[in-house]
Amino acid sequence: MSTSLAAPQAGATASSREDAVFRKVSWRIVPLIVLCYVVSYLDRVNVGFAKLQMSQQLGFSETIFGLGAGIFFFGYFLFEVPSNLALNRFGAKVWIARIMITWGLISACFVFVSTPTSFYVMRFLLGLAEAGFYPGIIMYLTHWYPSHRRAKIVAMFMSAIPVSGIFGNPLSGLIMDAFGGAGGWAGWQWMFLFEALPAVVVGLVVFWYLDNSVADAKWLDDDEKRIVANAIAEDRKHKNEGAPAMSAFSDKRVWFMSLIYFCFVMGQYGLTFWMPTFIKSTGIKGNLMIGVLSAIPFLAAVVAMNLFGRSADARRERRWHLVIPALMGTVGFAVAAAYSQSTAVSLVSLSLAAAGVLTCAPLFWSLPTAFLGGAAAAAGIAVINSVGNLAGFVSPFVIGALKDATGSAAAGMYVLAASLVVGVICVLKTPAALVNR
Repeated sequence: MSTSLAAPQAGATASSREDAVFRKVSWRIVPLIVLCYVVSYLDRVNVGFAKLQMSQQLGFSETIFGLGAGIFFFGYFLFEVPSNLALNRFGAKVWIARIMITWGLISACFVFVSTPTSFYVMRFLLGLAEAGFYPGIIMYLTHWYPSHRRAKIVAMFMSAIPVSGIFGNPLSGLIMDAFGGAGGWAGWQWMFLFEALPAVVVGLVVFWYLDNSVADAKWLDDDEKRIVANAIAEDRKHKNEGAPAMSAFSDKRVWFMSLIYFCFVMGQYGLTFWMPTFIKSTGIKGNLMIGVLSAIPFLAAVVAMNLFGRSADARRERRWHLVIPALMGTVGFAVAAAYSQSTAVSLVSLSLAAAGVLTCAPLFWSLPTAFLGGAAAAAGIAVINSVGNLAGFVSPFVIGALKDATGSAAAGMYVLAASLVVGVICVLKTPAALVNR
């Protein structure tokens, strides 16, 4: 009798110990990488807020702005795989710091943009500088967490996207209103300068604070390192860790994942780049008020991302936890398009769209990381992210062109809704046995 009772108790004790160790890991790693991504995403999409002044002052049409906003992703696409392989070789500590400091300096140089050509060039260079950051962090997390713990952590990491909107949009509006005309600069120029500085500072913190691997972590004792290493080793048993990097390019699953991610990124960047314009089109005046109202959908997204992430890990189910938020985004975009003249309805529907589409990204990454391993993981994650992020070019450009052609953002939002539906169909065609781990 006593033996039968002791075994479950011992197992429960071991599980509790493992949970405690991974909580310690999370407290060390997650706050810093979330801060990094808040800074990254703010520098990537604050051009959407700058548009409220730039387009008029510099004479940019909606199509020019959409092309400039999206051309970032060409530079991102070209350097994504080499950058992620460099991170795998040199370590996250050096490479993430390099990325952040470089993009901070380039982002600050946006104060000198004056023509469409200079706008395009700077956005392209910003994409080159930032390439490798996001897939590098995703790969980095696979070195610290097994699959069944990762969706929650990636959701926490990607909460940086709505957090950057919650704080960044009102901050951008405040800077543009408060500093417009100071020193002969427009408000959007001051915004670019002020919001670029944190990237350089945080980049230096990363170099000092981040550890490349479990073995380097002086803040873990030997027993804690063993627990983390054993969990990672157990998780990797079903992966081909010896697969060369180039094998990712011939893996049909990688390209299918790229298609799924492309569909969801269409919605993500359509929302984040054009949110201020969507809100303004309902009749709201004043940059600060637009910023405050734009933060509401991102608040809804923070809640949804973390609820779905925790549920996916607890149930070890991935597909339906991805399908449901994608359908939420579809409904949100469709209703926002149909009732674009009502601020109240637009805010509710954009909140539903944000909660859905921003939840898709962290849950998506539990799919490819469930079967990719070794050097192939570095290349495969980079391939998926770079191809998927080409939607970051297509989405703002298509919405801008449709807005110029129709005078309304409604047609663009219907395109975003349709893209999410295609993503849902592809997710449902993914074998559950491949990703539910």
